Amino acid sequence: MKIFEKLFNPREVRRKLGMNQQEFWTKIGVTQSGGSRYESGRNMPKPVRELLRLVHVEQVDLSRVRREDFEIIDYLKENHPDLYKSLQKAVKAQEGESKDEAA
Repeated sequence: MKIFEKLFNPREVRRKLGMNQQEFWTKIGVTQSGGSRYESGRNMPKPVRELLRLVHVEQVDLSRVRREDFEIIDYLKENHPDLYKSLQKAVKAQEGESKDEAA
């Protein structure tokens, strides 16, 4: 078993999210039958694993992501690392507040 596969099982992720196979796999462009094969142990291509991780584990809404966003991130990391770290901390703090409010 590969390290990535040890980190999460797609069936477990799907079940924790309370989604059926159709909902879960369609979000990353995989048919329900293809997803079923992956859940049954068929080798999942790296791009599919990465999309699964981004969409279902990291909860990234791909419809909101643009190349420009990554260019800005790279620019901040290289030219203004302190600002990048400050923004990163602010986002984490905001996420923490959101979780506290939901509880």
